[in-house]
Amino acid sequence: MPHEVRAVVATKKGAPVEVQPILVPDPGPGEALVSVQACGVCHTDLHYREGAVGDDFPFLLGHEAAGVVEAVGDGVTDLLPGDYVVLAWRAPCGTCRSCRRGRPWYCFDSRNAAQPMTLLDGTPLTPALGIGAFAEKTLVAAAQAVKVDPAARPEAASLIGCGVMAGYGAAVNTGNVQRGNTVAVIGCGGVGNAAIAGACLNGARKVIAIDVDDRKLDQAEKFGATHIINSRGTDPVEAVRALTGGVGVDIAIDAVGRPETYKQAFYMRDLAGTLVQVGVPEPGMKVEIPLSDLFSRGGALKSSWYGDCLPSRDFPDLIDQYLYGLLDLESFVTERISLDEVEAAFDTMRGGRVLRSVVVL
Repeated sequence: MPHEVRAVVATKKGAPVEVQPILVPDPGPGEALVSVQACGVCHTDLHYREGAVGDDFPFLLGHEAAGVVEAVGDGVTDLLPGDYVVLAWRAPCGTCRSCRRGRPWYCFDSRNAAQPMTLLDGTPLTPALGIGAFAEKTLVAAAQAVKVDPAARPEAASLIGCGVMAGYGAAVNTGNVQRGNTVAVIGCGGVGNAAIAGACLNGARKVIAIDVDDRKLDQAEKFGATHIINSRGTDPVEAVRALTGGVGVDIAIDAVGRPETYKQAFYMRDLAGTLVQVGVPEPGMKVEIPLSDLFSRGGALKSSWYGDCLPSRDFPDLIDQYLYGLLDLESFVTERISLDEVEAAFDTMRGGRVLRSVVVL
Protein backbone atom coordinates (compact mmCIF):
# COMPACT_ATOMS: atom_id res chain seq x y z
CA MET A 1 0.00 0.00 0.00
CA PRO A 2 1.44 3.45 -0.92
CA HIS A 3 2.51 5.75 1.89
CA GLU A 4 1.11 9.28 1.91
CA VAL A 5 3.78 11.69 3.16
CA ARG A 6 4.62 15.40 3.05
CA ALA A 7 7.30 16.46 0.56
CA VAL A 8 8.84 19.47 -1.16
CA VAL A 9 7.86 19.66 -4.84
CA ALA A 10 9.03 22.02 -7.60
CA THR A 11 5.98 22.23 -9.85
CA LYS A 12 7.32 24.45 -12.64
CA LYS A 13 10.43 26.33 -13.68
CA GLY A 14 11.37 29.15 -11.34
CA ALA A 15 8.24 28.89 -9.20
CA PRO A 16 8.50 28.72 -5.41
CA VAL A 17 8.54 25.16 -4.13
CA GLU A 18 5.46 23.74 -2.45
CA VAL A 19 5.01 21.28 0.39
CA GLN A 20 2.49 18.74 -0.88
CA PRO A 21 1.28 15.26 0.01
CA ILE A 22 2.79 12.61 -2.23
CA LEU A 23 2.51 8.84 -2.54
CA VAL A 24 5.55 6.62 -1.97
CA PRO A 25 5.10 2.96 -2.95
CA ASP A 26 6.22 -0.03 -0.95
CA PRO A 27 9.62 -1.24 -2.15
CA GLY A 28 9.74 -3.59 -5.12
CA PRO A 29 12.60 -5.92 -6.05
CA GLY A 30 15.96 -4.32 -5.33
CA GLU A 31 14.42 -1.27 -3.64
CA ALA A 32 14.39 0.21 -0.15
CA LEU A 33 11.90 2.47 1.61
CA VAL A 34 13.73 4.97 3.82
CA SER A 35 12.30 7.12 6.59
CA VAL A 36 14.22 10.39 6.16
CA GLN A 37 15.63 11.99 9.30
CA ALA A 38 17.66 14.85 7.82
CA CYS A 39 18.38 16.31 4.38
CA GLY A 40 20.73 19.14 3.45
CA VAL A 41 19.71 21.99 1.14
CA CYS A 42 22.14 21.88 -1.78
CA HIS A 43 22.67 24.21 -4.75
CA THR A 44 21.75 21.30 -7.01
CA ASP A 45 18.22 21.36 -5.60
CA LEU A 46 18.01 25.03 -6.52
CA HIS A 47 19.26 24.19 -10.03
CA TYR A 48 16.39 21.70 -10.35
CA ARG A 49 13.89 24.30 -9.14
CA GLU A 50 15.13 26.80 -11.72
CA GLY A 51 15.06 24.33 -14.62
CA ALA A 52 18.84 24.25 -15.04
CA VAL A 53 19.04 20.44 -14.74
CA GLY A 54 16.10 19.50 -16.99
CA ASP A 55 12.44 20.13 -17.62
CA ASP A 56 10.97 16.92 -16.20
CA PHE A 57 8.71 18.77 -13.78
CA PRO A 58 7.34 18.20 -11.22
CA PHE A 59 10.55 17.49 -9.32
CA LEU A 60 10.72 15.93 -5.88
CA LEU A 61 13.65 17.82 -4.40
CA GLY A 62 16.29 16.80 -1.84
CA HIS A 63 19.14 14.34 -2.19
CA GLU A 64 21.66 14.89 0.64
CA ALA A 65 20.03 12.68 3.25
CA ALA A 66 20.32 10.27 6.14
CA GLY A 67 17.62 8.10 7.62
CA VAL A 68 16.46 4.65 8.64
CA VAL A 69 15.43 1.78 6.39
CA GLU A 70 11.75 1.06 6.90
CA ALA A 71 11.29 -1.83 4.44
CA VAL A 72 13.14 -3.61 1.64
CA GLY A 73 11.97 -5.38 -1.49
CA ASP A 74 12.62 -8.85 -2.82
CA GLY A 75 16.21 -9.75 -3.49
CA VAL A 76 17.70 -7.23 -1.07
CA THR A 77 20.10 -9.11 1.18
CA ASP A 78 22.46 -6.48 2.60
CA LEU A 79 19.89 -4.14 4.17
CA LEU A 80 17.39 -4.74 6.96
CA PRO A 81 14.61 -2.60 8.41
CA GLY A 82 16.13 -0.44 11.12
CA ASP A 83 19.49 0.02 9.39
CA TYR A 84 20.82 3.57 9.63
CA VAL A 85 21.87 4.82 6.19
CA VAL A 86 23.19 7.74 4.18
CA LEU A 87 21.70 8.01 0.70
CA ALA A 88 23.99 8.14 -2.34
CA TRP A 89 23.10 9.40 -5.78
CA ARG A 90 25.67 7.07 -7.31
CA ALA A 91 25.02 3.36 -6.83
CA PRO A 92 27.41 1.45 -9.11
CA CYS A 93 25.74 -1.21 -11.25
CA GLY A 94 28.77 -3.50 -11.29
CA THR A 95 28.32 -4.44 -14.95
CA CYS A 96 28.85 -1.32 -17.12
CA ARG A 97 32.15 -0.83 -18.93
CA SER A 98 33.49 1.51 -16.23
CA CYS A 99 32.62 -0.90 -13.41
CA ARG A 100 34.19 -3.76 -15.35
CA ARG A 101 37.36 -1.70 -15.72
CA GLY A 102 37.57 -1.39 -11.93
CA ARG A 103 36.41 2.24 -11.82
CA PRO A 104 32.94 2.00 -10.26
CA TRP A 105 33.11 5.65 -9.13
CA TYR A 106 32.51 6.49 -12.82
CA CYS A 107 29.60 4.04 -13.19
CA PHE A 108 27.66 4.87 -16.35
CA ASP A 109 24.47 3.05 -15.32
CA SER A 110 23.94 3.97 -11.68
CA ARG A 111 20.97 2.30 -9.97
CA ASN A 112 17.73 4.08 -9.01
CA ALA A 113 14.33 2.89 -7.84
CA ALA A 114 12.22 1.52 -10.68
CA GLN A 115 8.86 2.58 -9.27
CA PRO A 116 7.83 6.25 -9.40
CA MET A 117 6.74 8.34 -6.47
CA THR A 118 3.68 10.40 -7.44
CA LEU A 119 1.40 13.26 -6.56
CA LEU A 120 -1.97 12.21 -5.14
CA ASP A 121 -3.50 12.39 -8.62
CA GLY A 122 -0.98 9.89 -9.94
CA THR A 123 1.36 12.39 -11.66
CA PRO A 124 4.86 10.88 -11.58
CA LEU A 125 7.55 12.86 -9.78
CA THR A 126 11.14 13.16 -10.94
CA PRO A 127 13.31 12.68 -7.83
CA ALA A 128 16.36 14.95 -7.63
CA LEU A 129 19.46 12.90 -8.46
CA GLY A 130 17.33 9.78 -8.21
CA ILE A 131 16.62 10.31 -4.50
CA GLY A 132 13.96 12.93 -3.66
CA ALA A 133 14.57 13.24 0.09
CA PHE A 134 12.81 16.47 1.05
CA ALA A 135 10.10 14.06 2.14
CA GLU A 136 9.13 12.13 5.22
CA LYS A 137 9.85 8.92 3.30
CA THR A 138 11.51 8.17 -0.01
CA LEU A 139 12.04 5.16 -2.27
CA VAL A 140 15.52 4.36 -3.58
CA ALA A 141 17.47 1.51 -5.09
CA ALA A 142 18.82 -0.56 -2.22
CA ALA A 143 22.38 0.11 -3.35
CA GLN A 144 21.78 3.83 -2.81
CA ALA A 145 21.30 3.27 0.93
CA VAL A 146 24.74 2.95 2.53
CA LYS A 147 24.90 1.68 6.11
CA VAL A 148 26.91 3.82 8.52
CA ASP A 149 27.50 3.95 12.26
CA PRO A 150 24.20 4.93 13.94
CA ALA A 151 26.10 7.02 16.49
CA ALA A 152 26.37 9.80 13.88
CA ARG A 153 23.79 12.54 14.24
CA PRO A 154 21.48 12.68 11.17
CA GLU A 155 22.12 16.39 10.49
CA ALA A 156 25.85 15.71 10.23
CA ALA A 157 25.62 12.33 8.52
CA SER A 158 23.32 13.62 5.78
CA LEU A 159 26.00 15.98 4.47
CA ILE A 160 28.19 13.01 3.53
CA GLY A 161 25.58 12.22 0.87
CA CYS A 162 26.62 15.08 -1.40
CA GLY A 163 28.42 18.32 -0.51
CA VAL A 164 31.00 17.11 1.97
CA MET A 165 31.74 14.01 -0.08
CA ALA A 166 32.11 16.08 -3.26
CA GLY A 167 34.62 18.47 -1.70
CA TYR A 168 36.51 15.96 0.41
CA GLY A 169 36.72 13.57 -2.53
CA ALA A 170 37.87 16.32 -4.91
CA ALA A 171 40.96 16.72 -2.73
CA VAL A 172 41.57 13.14 -1.63
CA ASN A 173 40.28 11.00 -4.50
CA THR A 174 40.50 13.20 -7.61
CA GLY A 175 43.36 15.49 -6.62
CA ASN A 176 45.22 12.71 -4.77
CA VAL A 177 46.58 15.15 -2.20
CA GLN A 178 49.65 13.66 -0.54
CA ARG A 179 51.63 14.49 2.58
CA GLY A 180 53.72 17.59 1.94
CA ASN A 181 51.67 18.89 -1.01
CA THR A 182 50.60 22.50 -1.42
CA VAL A 183 46.92 23.07 -2.21
CA ALA A 184 44.75 26.04 -3.16
CA VAL A 185 40.95 25.97 -2.94
CA ILE A 186 38.87 28.61 -4.72
CA GLY A 187 35.43 29.05 -3.16
CA CYS A 188 34.91 28.44 0.55
CA GLY A 189 31.32 27.27 0.72
CA GLY A 190 30.39 23.82 1.93
CA VAL A 191 32.16 21.97 -0.92
CA GLY A 192 35.29 24.13 -0.78
CA ASN A 193 35.63 23.82 2.98
CA ALA A 194 35.22 20.06 2.71
CA ALA A 195 38.08 20.07 0.19
CA ILE A 196 40.16 22.07 2.66
CA ALA A 197 39.38 19.59 5.43
CA GLY A 198 40.23 16.66 3.18
CA ALA A 199 43.53 18.19 2.07
CA CYS A 200 44.51 18.82 5.69
CA LEU A 201 43.58 15.31 6.79
CA ASN A 202 45.67 13.88 3.96
CA GLY A 203 48.76 15.76 5.12
CA ALA A 204 49.01 18.84 2.88
CA ARG A 205 51.62 21.19 4.36
CA LYS A 206 50.05 24.36 2.96
CA VAL A 207 46.34 24.87 2.21
CA ILE A 208 45.39 28.25 0.74
CA ALA A 209 41.74 29.31 0.88
CA ILE A 210 40.48 31.86 -1.68
CA ASP A 211 37.14 33.67 -1.63
CA VAL A 212 35.63 37.15 -1.92
CA ASP A 213 33.84 36.93 1.44
CA ASP A 214 35.79 37.42 4.67
CA ARG A 215 33.17 35.46 6.62
CA LYS A 216 33.77 32.41 4.45
CA LEU A 217 37.52 32.81 4.77
CA ASP A 218 37.17 32.85 8.55
CA GLN A 219 35.28 29.56 8.30
CA ALA A 220 37.98 28.15 6.02
CA GLU A 221 40.57 28.72 8.71
CA LYS A 222 38.45 26.71 11.13
CA PHE A 223 38.53 23.78 8.67
CA GLY A 224 42.32 23.93 8.51
CA ALA A 225 43.35 26.51 5.89
CA THR A 226 46.86 27.70 6.63
CA HIS A 227 46.55 30.87 4.53
CA ILE A 228 43.62 32.94 3.24
CA ILE A 229 43.28 35.27 0.25
CA ASN A 230 40.38 37.65 -0.36
CA SER A 231 40.40 37.86 -4.16
CA ARG A 232 37.97 40.77 -4.32
CA GLY A 233 40.86 43.21 -4.36
CA THR A 234 43.84 40.88 -4.86
CA ASP A 235 45.04 38.87 -7.84
CA PRO A 236 44.75 35.33 -6.42
CA VAL A 237 47.22 33.86 -8.90
CA GLU A 238 49.96 36.28 -7.88
CA ALA A 239 49.06 35.88 -4.20
CA VAL A 240 49.31 32.08 -4.43
CA ARG A 241 52.66 32.32 -6.20
CA ALA A 242 53.92 34.64 -3.47
CA LEU A 243 52.97 32.04 -0.86
CA THR A 244 54.70 29.20 -2.74
CA GLY A 245 58.12 30.62 -3.58
CA GLY A 246 56.92 31.91 -6.95
CA VAL A 247 56.04 28.51 -8.41
CA GLY A 248 52.37 27.83 -7.58
CA VAL A 249 50.63 24.95 -5.84
CA ASP A 250 50.71 21.24 -6.51
CA ILE A 251 46.90 20.98 -6.60
CA ALA A 252 44.41 23.79 -7.33
CA ILE A 253 40.73 23.04 -6.67
CA ASP A 254 37.98 25.14 -8.26
CA ALA A 255 34.93 24.77 -6.02
CA VAL A 256 33.06 27.60 -7.78
CA GLY A 257 32.76 26.43 -11.39
CA ARG A 258 33.01 29.67 -13.34
CA PRO A 259 35.29 30.45 -16.30
CA GLU A 260 37.27 33.04 -14.34
CA THR A 261 37.87 30.74 -11.35
CA TYR A 262 38.82 27.86 -13.65
CA LYS A 263 41.46 30.04 -15.31
CA GLN A 264 42.73 31.20 -11.93
CA ALA A 265 43.09 27.59 -10.82
CA PHE A 266 44.84 26.71 -14.08
CA TYR A 267 47.47 29.43 -13.74
CA MET A 268 48.06 29.15 -9.97
CA ARG A 269 49.37 25.59 -10.40
CA ASP A 270 53.03 24.75 -10.41
CA LEU A 271 54.33 23.29 -13.67
CA ALA A 272 52.87 19.78 -14.06
CA GLY A 273 50.42 20.53 -11.25
CA THR A 274 46.85 19.28 -11.03
CA LEU A 275 43.66 21.29 -11.50
CA VAL A 276 40.47 19.79 -10.06
CA GLN A 277 37.12 21.29 -10.98
CA VAL A 278 34.35 20.31 -8.56
CA GLY A 279 32.19 23.46 -8.74
CA VAL A 280 29.25 22.86 -11.10
CA PRO A 281 29.12 25.33 -14.03
CA GLU A 282 25.93 26.69 -15.50
CA PRO A 283 24.96 25.49 -19.00
CA GLY A 284 26.53 27.61 -21.71
CA MET A 285 29.61 28.67 -19.75
CA LYS A 286 32.85 28.48 -21.72
CA VAL A 287 36.51 28.89 -20.84
CA GLU A 288 39.22 30.03 -23.24
CA ILE A 289 42.88 29.18 -22.60
CA PRO A 290 45.67 29.35 -25.20
CA LEU A 291 46.48 25.89 -26.48
CA SER A 292 50.17 26.67 -26.08
CA ASP A 293 49.59 27.19 -22.34
CA LEU A 294 47.74 23.88 -22.07
CA PHE A 295 50.72 22.20 -23.68
CA SER A 296 53.57 24.03 -22.01
CA ARG A 297 52.27 23.98 -18.42
CA GLY A 298 51.61 20.24 -18.47
CA GLY A 299 50.01 18.47 -15.54
CA ALA A 300 46.44 17.24 -15.28
CA LEU A 301 43.06 18.93 -15.69
CA LYS A 302 40.39 16.89 -13.91
CA SER A 303 36.68 17.14 -13.31
CA SER A 304 35.54 15.60 -10.04
CA TRP A 305 32.16 13.86 -10.22
CA TYR A 306 30.80 13.40 -6.71
CA GLY A 307 34.36 13.49 -5.40
CA ASP A 308 35.05 10.35 -7.47
CA CYS A 309 33.69 8.47 -4.49
CA LEU A 310 32.68 4.88 -3.99
CA PRO A 311 29.87 5.37 -1.45
CA SER A 312 30.08 1.89 0.08
CA ARG A 313 33.77 2.53 0.83
CA ASP A 314 33.88 6.28 1.50
CA PHE A 315 30.68 7.02 3.44
CA PRO A 316 31.49 4.77 6.42
CA ASP A 317 35.07 6.05 6.42
CA LEU A 318 34.03 9.71 6.60
CA ILE A 319 31.46 8.97 9.29
CA ASP A 320 34.15 7.22 11.33
CA GLN A 321 36.46 10.22 10.94
CA TYR A 322 33.62 12.40 12.22
CA LEU A 323 33.01 10.15 15.22
CA TYR A 324 36.74 10.05 16.01
CA GLY A 325 36.81 13.86 16.04
CA LEU A 326 38.96 14.20 12.90
CA LEU A 327 36.32 15.61 10.51
CA ASP A 328 34.14 18.38 11.93
CA LEU A 329 30.83 17.76 10.19
CA GLU A 330 28.89 19.70 12.82
CA SER A 331 30.48 22.97 11.72
CA PHE A 332 29.01 22.57 8.23
CA VAL A 333 25.48 22.74 9.69
CA THR A 334 24.53 26.42 9.85
CA GLU A 335 20.83 26.02 10.61
CA ARG A 336 18.20 23.34 11.16
CA ILE A 337 14.89 23.90 9.38
CA SER A 338 11.59 22.22 8.55
CA LEU A 339 10.20 21.13 5.18
CA ASP A 340 8.13 24.31 5.12
CA GLU A 341 11.27 26.45 5.24
CA VAL A 342 13.08 25.08 2.17
CA GLU A 343 12.08 27.97 -0.10
CA ALA A 344 13.41 30.47 2.45
CA ALA A 345 16.60 28.38 2.71
CA PHE A 346 17.15 28.82 -1.03
CA ASP A 347 17.14 32.60 -0.53
CA THR A 348 19.59 32.28 2.37
CA MET A 349 21.84 30.08 0.23
CA ARG A 350 21.80 32.56 -2.66
CA GLY A 351 23.01 35.23 -0.26
CA GLY A 352 25.98 33.09 0.77
CA ARG A 353 24.98 33.26 4.42
CA VAL A 354 25.16 29.53 5.19
CA LEU A 355 27.36 26.50 4.67
CA ARG A 356 24.32 24.24 4.93
CA SER A 357 20.72 24.54 5.95
CA VAL A 358 19.53 21.07 6.97
CA VAL A 359 15.94 19.91 7.00
CA VAL A 360 15.27 17.86 10.13
CA LEU A 361 12.24 15.59 10.13
